[in-house]
Amino acid sequence: MSKDPLSHAKDVVERYLELSMVPDPEGAARHVAPEFRMVFTGGRRFSSPAESAAFNAKRYAWVKKRFLRTDAALDAETGEVRVYNTGHLYGEWPDGTAFDGNRYIDIFVVKDGLIVETQVWNDSAEILLHGAGLAEAPL
Repeated sequence: MSKDPLSHAKDVVERYLELSMVPDPEGAARHVAPEFRMVFTGGRRFSSPAESAAFNAKRYAWVKKRFLRTDAALDAETGEVRVYNTGHLYGEWPDGTAFDGNRYIDIFVVKDGLIVETQVWNDSAEILLHGAGLAEAPL
């Protein structure tokens, strides 16, 4: 018996995220469609897991995700599944300062078992502004 589309899409997304955290962009790429597109916080656009891994290598000494939950909803008209993965980032900034509790949500579109789109949102910019004394309000 095959998995239902929601469970399958959630599994695809979680496996992709696990591989992305290694980082193993080549392994992660096996879970994305040829037309894959990614939009990071700030509107940065990438077309492959390797591009986002290179970006993260500049922003963080290392970073991992602590999953809190993964939810999914089927679009009956298109057959696409929207997957929402939320949790906290933890790791080290390039200067070696540790961080934890950095909220994130990643929103995916999965079609035919592959990720076609993802949007990445997190608190990194706000945390960096706070650390530089530029935050408009306390965190």
